[in-house]
Amino acid sequence: MKSTKHILQKFIAKTGQIAVLIDPEVTNSKLKLQPIVEKAEFAQVDYFFIGGSTVTRADFEKTTAILKSLTKIPLVIFPGDHQQLSNDAEALLYLSLISGRNPEYLIGQHVKSAQEVLKLDLEILPTAYVLISGGTQSTVAYVSQTTPIPRDNFSIALNTAVAGVLQGNEIVYFDAGSGARQPVDAELIKKVNQQLKTVVIVGGGVRSIEEIEVLKTAGTNVIVIGNKIEEDIDFLLDIQNYKSKVTS
Repeated sequence: MKSTKHILQKFIAKTGQIAVLIDPEVTNSKLKLQPIVEKAEFAQVDYFFIGGSTVTRADFEKTTAILKSLTKIPLVIFPGDHQQLSNDAEALLYLSLISGRNPEYLIGQHVKSAQEVLKLDLEILPTAYVLISGGTQSTVAYVSQTTPIPRDNFSIALNTAVAGVLQGNEIVYFDAGSGARQPVDAELIKKVNQQLKTVVIVGGGVRSIEEIEVLKTAGTNVIVIGNKIEEDIDFLLDIQNYKSKVTS
């Protein structure tokens, strides 16, 4: 376990960073990964997040190793369960699903992998994981047997995030889930940033440059995009154009 917090400092550095989510159950071969990597590098994507709700250890380790061989973009594990671990990544989002009340995802999965995580040469990032309704039942909600917070109930979502930070989490990750019809509302992110100084990650349902810009303006540090790129890899070219305008 690394004592330095290189990835955390990168997260903190600015808003509007982009992470591409790779699900090893869907994308687990060099043939599928190489074009994504090439376009992600052209788009100056900031991170690859890797993980999924129902991924086998073999697919996870294989996919992470292929990604590491193809790119210098930092690889961050976004685990669906305790077996999704690899030293080929740079950091691990150590998720605690605090929006639910299932003890298995609050602490049970952590206990199962504690000794292995302790020995990994990874940056461990304690992360308050908060599910927000995205207009459809997500796989993570089904697998974890937890109910997402209603999208428009800012009070519960905000208090959940505050509690997570008070418990010592360094990151709050709001997730509308894979295949969400709507992303997390940017107004929630604004309210969080008014009360907390913490890294905010948002994923699920982000499908347009306009949504990226709105979340960036609200103060989101890292915006995670998954399904949209699985469906339309050329969306990475739109991201490249957007990032070029932002930095010019």
